[in-house]
Amino acid sequence: MDFGLKNKTALVSGGGGGLGRAIATALAREGTRIAIADIDHHAIAETEAALAPFGGQNLGLEWDLANLGQIDAHVSRIERDLGPVDILVNITGGPPPTSAAGQSADLWSKHFQAMVLSVIAITDRVLPKMRERHWGRIITSTSSGVVAPIPNLSISNALRLSLVGWSKTLAREVGKDGITANILVPGRIATDRIKFLDKAKAKREGRSVEDVAAESAASIPIGRYGKPEEYGDAAAFLASERAAYITGSVIRVDGGLIPSV
Repeated sequence: MDFGLKNKTALVSGGGGGLGRAIATALAREGTRIAIADIDHHAIAETEAALAPFGGQNLGLEWDLANLGQIDAHVSRIERDLGPVDILVNITGGPPPTSAAGQSADLWSKHFQAMVLSVIAITDRVLPKMRERHWGRIITSTSSGVVAPIPNLSISNALRLSLVGWSKTLAREVGKDGITANILVPGRIATDRIKFLDKAKAKREGRSVEDVAAESAASIPIGRYGKPEEYGDAAAFLASERAAYITGSVIRVDGGLIPSV
């Protein structure tokens, strides 16, 4: 199946992480030019190495998403070196595990800027040129906590859920411009983030990491953690011409983990 993405330009924020790298790889395989944005230059280099076999144009950008003042310069460079952004993949780092009560206003504010305002501001920066070309894809990766809140991840549950409301509203505003906006929800995908959360739970409960991971896998109908490339393939489909009639949606890639309808 031809996804119609050859010579499109994608900006993948969080492109150095497991999910971001998987999405960047899936898009590069389709002939897309990739801008890799991440705060960790070593992670960017690893993603660039993963994309090298596809022979396309790539651009690594050391980018602190919490610094809103960096947005215009970075996007301007992408436009100069790769072309205007056709596909925006919004991925932000996860906050530390926290209870819902007793967190400081400063902590909430810090993560709101990094996880929510950054996504909105970057999207606003690339939207005008998408509208000019009457084509665009905005894919925002969140968490299964937006459907079924995850215990001890209160900041993530609350802030990522706000992006669901924003994306749905945006989809109605830009649909007639040929732009789609969707939320992608990972279940337990085998990334460093999931390893970190499993370790944190094991320490908190006085158990082994292996026991925690086995229990978690057993709760998934498919019986295992997802592969990053399975998540990347779902994102590539949402970015494709074939997904032009899918917008304002929340797409789960969770192996059936989330128990609600």
